[in-house]
Amino acid sequence: MSHILVTGGAGFIGANFVLNWLAQPGADSIVNVDKLTYAGNLKTLASLDGDARHVFAQTDICDRAALDRLLTEYKPRAVVHFAAESHVDRSIHGPAEFIQTNIVGTFTLLEAVRAYWGGVDGAAQAGFRFLHVSTDEVFGSLGPQDPQFSEATPYAPNSPYSASKAASDHLVRAYHHTYGLPVLTTNCSNNYGPYHFPEKLIPLMITNALSGKALPVYGDGQNVRDWLYVEDHCGAIREVLARGRLGETYNVGGWNEKTNLDVVHILCNLLDELKPKAAGSYRDQITFVKDRPGHDRRYAIDASKLERELNWRPAETFETGLRKTVLWYLDNQAWVQDVISGGYRNWVAKQYAA
Repeated sequence: MSHILVTGGAGFIGANFVLNWLAQPGADSIVNVDKLTYAGNLKTLASLDGDARHVFAQTDICDRAALDRLLTEYKPRAVVHFAAESHVDRSIHGPAEFIQTNIVGTFTLLEAVRAYWGGVDGAAQAGFRFLHVSTDEVFGSLGPQDPQFSEATPYAPNSPYSASKAASDHLVRAYHHTYGLPVLTTNCSNNYGPYHFPEKLIPLMITNALSGKALPVYGDGQNVRDWLYVEDHCGAIREVLARGRLGETYNVGGWNEKTNLDVVHILCNLLDELKPKAAGSYRDQITFVKDRPGHDRRYAIDASKLERELNWRPAETFETGLRKTVLWYLDNQAWVQDVISGGYRNWVAKQYAA
């Protein structure tokens, strides 16, 4: 049985990737490595219970011995590396975890993979791939008229989170050029969609709106992001893994630049349509709050290299993807309440008590 190893496969993007991957006919089995921090949720993967194609290992990517054992046992043909601390606000208040996971963890994983890859036979070695999933935040902030980020844009990270991801990108590049490790890197824009932990903008707004709470918008709400539906991102990763050129970086974006305030307004309009309040609009709950330190003004991805070389474009517009997302949250309030209450963490502690 052929395997790929996925790190961070119980997080938002990683879990969507695992579910998406195993839904493809003839897909490799997955060894899913996740530490299960606050943002990792096995209930997202509940539909895979009993599926022999999904092997879950509660493992920290900083644990070299555990990584060595998994690589030796399952002999994956590829590693897809999602595992990362990823919330800018949390990185401002507690950067140490971001340095540990994103830099030390990526280094530890690279060392384990380098040792494993160096010991497999010629055909397996030639076909092996290490795909590193990164972010557009490594490029820093754009002005209103600046061109979109391309793969040649210089790195200029502005938060502890983006700096730690930039460092991990550089490590991956170095392991290719120094050791010949067959790597690929993707830098994506803001993802949204099902199973998103409700600290990020879109799920937070949906959750707060339905709970009658304030919808907090930083500063003047004019910070711009490019939005990418998570299933489109998963499709792009599959294409890069299958056909990307070794050592290359591919930007993955949705061609959807929106201000934060525009996103919140569109969300409120959707909720007014799909789950109307007894009186008034969800827009009445919008509250402007003090901006966070070092808040980048604009991100925008030029994904034309991915389209040109691998013929990939997102299937969803922002409007169609956001409608799917809102409908998912309305239909899956039990998952949301579990996450908010911490009930899923209590379940994991009991489930893995041994």
